Amino acid sequence: MDLRFEDRVALVTGGSRGIGRATALLLAREGARVAVTYRSRAEDAAAVVAEAGDQAMAVPLDLADAASIRAAVDAVLARWGRVDLLVGNALATVGLTLWPPTPFEEQPAAEFFRANLDGPYAVAQAVVPAMRVQGFGRIVLISGTSGADGLPFGAALSTAKAALHGLTRTLAKELGPVGVLVNAVLPGTTLTEHIAALLPAEARATRERASPIRRLLGPEEVAPMIAFLGSPANTGVTGELVRVSGGL
Repeated sequence: MDLRFEDRVALVTGGSRGIGRATALLLAREGARVAVTYRSRAEDAAAVVAEAGDQAMAVPLDLADAASIRAAVDAVLARWGRVDLLVGNALATVGLTLWPPTPFEEQPAAEFFRANLDGPYAVAQAVVPAMRVQGFGRIVLISGTSGADGLPFGAALSTAKAALHGLTRTLAKELGPVGVLVNAVLPGTTLTEHIAALLPAEARATRERASPIRRLLGPEEVAPMIAFLGSPANTGVTGELVRVSGGL
């Protein structure tokens, strides 16, 4: 399928590794101009841009800093004059230990929520004005199955991801009339470099046994759904929470 990304501009937050990296590279292969954001991994982002080619750029962005968010979007608009697709992928693990498990009563929330609720909200607010002017836009927020199913010892993460579902459905209704489609993709446990390093062998084996396909997905298997939902080829899917989890 031709996703029709030629001359389109995509902003991928957290694009230096994992699902963001796989998505940025796929969008570049499909002909999009791609801005890859990073918070601290400048070298990793530069490597993605080098692989993506001349039509890519790396932009610093800190989800917890409103000025940083505005500056990142302004940099993309200054170079290419438009933003057609926002992939809200970045996750800031500030104040949160994903492994080993942390009991609910010991999990911090305020700093984590400021980055992972306020941050994606602010990024979407920053790109929507350009999309309104264009009469076209796609927003794909990366949530997770934990936001729909809950996750023991992951209350902060599950809460933040569930909030993205409300944002997705609200923006889909508000922005649909001006040509902007908004969806969320819900990966399950995905074997990014970060997760592979954190997840003990026993925990990984348990998740693999629970999966109908008896394995965990890699980020390159999640990226195609993000690309389709974020493409001009998607003309009618909006307000949906799309699981890409291998059946988990």
